[in-house]
Amino acid sequence: MALFQISEPGQTPTPHERRYAVGIDLGTTNSLVACVRSGVAETLPDEQGRHLLPSVVRYLSQGEPVVGHDAMAVAHEDPLNTIASVKRLMGRGIEDVRQLGKSLPYEFTRGDSAMPRLRTVAGERSPVEISAEILKKLKKRATEILGVDISDAVITVPAYFDDAQRQATKDAACVAGLNVLRLLNEPTAAAIAYGLDKNPQGIFAVYDLGGGTFDISLLRLNRGVFEVMATAGDSALGGDDMDHAVAEWIMRAAGIQDDAGHRQIRCLLRDARAAKEALTQAERAPLHIDLGHGKNWRGELKRDQLYALIDPLIERTVSPCKRALRDAGIRANEVDGVVLVGGATRIPRVREKVSQFFGREPLADIDPDKVVAIGAALQADVLIGNKRDEEMLLLDVIPLSLGLEIMGGMVEKIIPRNTTIPVAKAQDFTTYKDGQTALLIHVVQGERELVSDCRSLARFELRGIPPMTAGAARIRVSFQIDADGLLSVSAREQTMGVESSVAVKPSYGLTDNEIERMLRESITHAGEDDAARKLREQQVDADRLMEAVRSALTADGALLNIVEREGIEHGLKELQAAREGNDYARVKQAVKALDQATQTFAQRRMDENIRKALAGHKLEEFDMSRDKSPS
Repeated sequence: MALFQISEPGQTPTPHERRYAVGIDLGTTNSLVACVRSGVAETLPDEQGRHLLPSVVRYLSQGEPVVGHDAMAVAHEDPLNTIASVKRLMGRGIEDVRQLGKSLPYEFTRGDSAMPRLRTVAGERSPVEISAEILKKLKKRATEILGVDISDAVITVPAYFDDAQRQATKDAACVAGLNVLRLLNEPTAAAIAYGLDKNPQGIFAVYDLGGGTFDISLLRLNRGVFEVMATAGDSALGGDDMDHAVAEWIMRAAGIQDDAGHRQIRCLLRDARAAKEALTQAERAPLHIDLGHGKNWRGELKRDQLYALIDPLIERTVSPCKRALRDAGIRANEVDGVVLVGGATRIPRVREKVSQFFGREPLADIDPDKVVAIGAALQADVLIGNKRDEEMLLLDVIPLSLGLEIMGGMVEKIIPRNTTIPVAKAQDFTTYKDGQTALLIHVVQGERELVSDCRSLARFELRGIPPMTAGAARIRVSFQIDADGLLSVSAREQTMGVESSVAVKPSYGLTDNEIERMLRESITHAGEDDAARKLREQQVDADRLMEAVRSALTADGALLNIVEREGIEHGLKELQAAREGNDYARVKQAVKALDQATQTFAQRRMDENIRKALAGHKLEEFDMSRDKSPS
């Protein structure tokens, strides 16, 4: 007979009755995972108490890749196999990567899709696969800390991420074994973390300058309704660009040639970042640069020199801010508050410029590195069903317009940017040739008028159109965008009812075959993963049983004789040893043995508690069959 642990009415339910879902900030420089525990949203640390996980993955010739701090520590020694800032490559084609304008220390190849791949000693890897390794590490951390297998997550993305980048993020989560409850815009997550949704009304700007992306979002809050009025930004602007600017300055000062090798570039970026971070507190930062061949260069970077280097980058954030205000139809002085998000906002110069633009001091009470993950965790807690009475409606918007290619290589916009999602819109089109029986539909995204200046998202064909004169056919094309900002398009010929559709899988995302291959590879290790999960669950059961037995011995150990107590104590020792031995079968057997050893003890405790309850009472008082009606 197992020992029960029963909660009194009104007490908090035991942990296993609560469902857990996590919030994940998949960042350019660092990533975090957070969860709501005991009503409080908090980021989860690793074994050393570190909350931030560097978004760095190192591939080895054999074995699993190394993720996080250990990978970052050797990035300069093994630059071609150690991938950092992979978020900047998500959802981009090989040509996009080449146009980023930075000397990336990687070797790129083109696979069987437009997605770039990075050559490593472990084989070619896509940005999606690399991001999946980071997500796996965060998932494992959450599973170990919470004691339950974690599969549900809210993952944040920059508000200015386009459809391809969002789809790539969702693909990475799929490969990592995560079910995405929602892709949540990072500025919205930050606002949730600040509790701005609890304010009755107001307009807030969320200025998010991270390692690789910049977003500005304007939110209108009104009695629980969380509406994104407008968003703008730059998905290739962030702290990484500041690091490159400082590194280029060091190269000029130290006389380093532009054709420096991959290892030296990595070392320079590391030293540049360290100097930038030091200057958030100090007025000057010493530099000690290894030039190789036993040579060194010593110098220093002053804060005013840093500002001169990064001011042009900070100024680049002003234009999106103005555009967002213009799209929302408001002026800067109408904003009720400004929230800072992202590690780059720690730089005093950034805060100074934000204050000047909006005319008010920004909010920075929550750690800008953690605020997005905390907001995602709060939203995940709602979506998983732990807060059924939560009254919060999130109304995000699409960052870029969506449309179709029409004759002449022009774009017909169907859904303009900053349209609230989810949304569905339709528009009628027709044929341009007599007797035309098929139509190629080209879906594009962007603000330009020419297809060549916009991003191609998908192409599909509608066949079976009845032959008519040009312009007689009526073809309705419908766009649907879900709450994650992901698009599906359908086309229907109105006369005969023929229809075709596509769930837009951007050409820069993974193909179904690529996802299938990755999932197939993950299945190879499914047996190991399943065994590890079973062991963890059995160890949790063992911990609960040992705690309950020890508590019972403390309270009612006098009910046992010496031999009986020694038997239970022996069972506890055996279970503790089995639990530490990481052998599933042994732990299971030890749990069963201890359970059997405590059956008599459990019966005596029950009898004793009943005896105590009856003491001082007559049996007639417990006779429920007697007439209890009022006189």
